[in-house]
Amino acid sequence: MPKKVLLAAPRGYCAGVDRAVVTVEKALELYGAPVYVRKQIVHNKYVVTRLEESGAIFVDELDEVPEGATVVFSAHGVAPSVHAEAADRGLKTIDATCPLVTKVHSEAKRFASEGMQILLIGHEGHEEVVGTMGEAPDHMTLVESPADAERVTVDPERPVVWLSQTTLSVDETMQTVDRLRERIPTLQSPPSDDICYATQNRQAAVKTIAPACDVLIVVGSGNSSNSVRLVEVGLESGARSSYRVDGVDELRDEWLDGAETVGLTSGASVPEVLVAGVLDWLAERGFGDVEEVASAEETLVFALPPELRRDMKAAAKAATS
Repeated sequence: MPKKVLLAAPRGYCAGVDRAVVTVEKALELYGAPVYVRKQIVHNKYVVTRLEESGAIFVDELDEVPEGATVVFSAHGVAPSVHAEAADRGLKTIDATCPLVTKVHSEAKRFASEGMQILLIGHEGHEEVVGTMGEAPDHMTLVESPADAERVTVDPERPVVWLSQTTLSVDETMQTVDRLRERIPTLQSPPSDDICYATQNRQAAVKTIAPACDVLIVVGSGNSSNSVRLVEVGLESGARSSYRVDGVDELRDEWLDGAETVGLTSGASVPEVLVAGVLDWLAERGFGDVEEVASAEETLVFALPPELRRDMKAAAKAATS
């Protein structure tokens, strides 16, 4: 049988990632280098390196940013304490938090103000989880897995609701929720699903192609939660093997031994140029027949942060006056 590639769609950049990356690019154009970025703007090595080459400086904490400098907050969001620290140090801030993460922050604040207990489903230490828990630390308990759901305790006299990190496995999250509901029948749900549309769409696309794949390759960085989940979803959905790579340099010929069909996708913070590189590598090894398998169409676009749009508008007006 001819060797072929099943190329999942949608894949790659989501609206929140595109907004965050363009925010740094526009900030560099508008204010000039350097522009500081707290944490990785998105979890992708290639993107971070490219922005560094353009003049972005990535830092772990705000005390590494000179007073009065411009700093961009990453797509994963930050806790209120970070905003307060930036104000205290006189930093000019641009908040590139994904609007879907901001939605979870808003829910956390609202539920906390109503005196509710919040069970946040997510991964300890992930930047998004740190930022969300910072909104209401006294009201929130982290639940990492269905096993965690067996151990969590709540006050039976107070209402309780669950929220989730936006980049989780849909299936595992619902397994965790189902187990929580068995133990806590009064558990309430958020008004709408917290797992972002792009995460769900990319997982659904992998589920579509995985049963036919001898090998599934996921392009994405190791600290990208949604990329790591795609590998897991692929294996759970029938792929015989699955590997995550940052790019073509990490591919291995032995992965293709005996393979006739290779699946290919990428995480939500991965530029298409990296996928193109993998396709070229596969073509050189006889996998030149590429079939794109689309399971959804994405048209959502987010506006740039308002503080950046305001300065861009002022600069454009000054240039024409």
